[in-house]
Amino acid sequence: MAASVVVATTAVETPMGAQAYEEAVAARAPAALEALRPGATVARSVARSLRSPLPGTVRLPMGLLRTAGPGARRAVGALAYPRGSLVHRMDLILPPPPGPDVVTLHDVVAWTFPDEAPPATSAPAELRAADAVVCVSQFTADQAAEMLGLRNTVVVHNGVDQRYFDPTPLDRARRRELGLPELYALYAGGSAARKNLPALAAAWRAVAPSLPEWGLVLAGPTSLARTELFAGAPRVTHLGRLPDETMPGLVGGAGMVVVPSTYEGFGLPALEAMAAGVPLVSSNRSSLPEVVGGCGLLVDPTPDGLADGILAAAQGGSAIEAMVARGSHRSREFTWERSAAAHAEVWARLL
Repeated sequence: MAASVVVATTAVETPMGAQAYEEAVAARAPAALEALRPGATVARSVARSLRSPLPGTVRLPMGLLRTAGPGARRAVGALAYPRGSLVHRMDLILPPPPGPDVVTLHDVVAWTFPDEAPPATSAPAELRAADAVVCVSQFTADQAAEMLGLRNTVVVHNGVDQRYFDPTPLDRARRRELGLPELYALYAGGSAARKNLPALAAAWRAVAPSLPEWGLVLAGPTSLARTELFAGAPRVTHLGRLPDETMPGLVGGAGMVVVPSTYEGFGLPALEAMAAGVPLVSSNRSSLPEVVGGCGLLVDPTPDGLADGILAAAQGGSAIEAMVARGSHRSREFTWERSAAAHAEVWARLL
């Protein structure tokens, strides 16, 4: 019987939301598992490609793994992990272990959106064969059942970093350095098709004349397409990707946060806005209603829907204040400690 757990991840140059999940769970899960199964250990495996300069613990043929058949992937997995360990793979490109296998599935975008990175060819079969698949939302679990035939899912919500609870807004010097307006609506995220930035750009152009004191601030990786999309729109600030320590203050100083996505596996920016006590305008699609509940303005992710939400949030009033208060309370239910404990429960059942 396995008495150890290996949390298996891949090294990346630019950490994003998935990596925040990995680090949060890996840091808290050992104590949670010890409480359930004294003596059980948790170790990290960080895979990188054969020539990658990134830090890690094991080198794997990543290009081959993406297209390799089941037999080849199992052979690599037999060499990659300590014998007899339960392995929790937090990236689908990683090969399956010879022993107990737990996999995290954040979403099914790889099978849904052509502009997303394609999945490993063997991923659907491996997901169905895994001892457990941890899904970060009920929405993702339902999609996985419908699209991939999964019947082995366990829903474990993400948490929110403690730094987002009532954060201190950025000071005046830092705001001036970033070129932030006094009042701003914040979008924080990438530029993939599912992020729905064309609708946000159209909505902002529609409402900007009615909100002359407001600016739109875009945080996250920049691209030429993104810059062109908002070209000529009034009072738009492109910040690019910022250090993690800057983000809580940026969110906390916003007049509202806008999450226009048509698809999210979880939707961490929405939860971070709720924790920070900032009005939230969120799409009413995919997992977002599950996370937001009644604690944000849930709107159709169309230009008109987003425009109406932005105007309502900017107007404020008692209804918005009550919504923000509810969001602050609800966000405290989503802790990384609770998430790590739920992961440990899955592992303990299989050890």
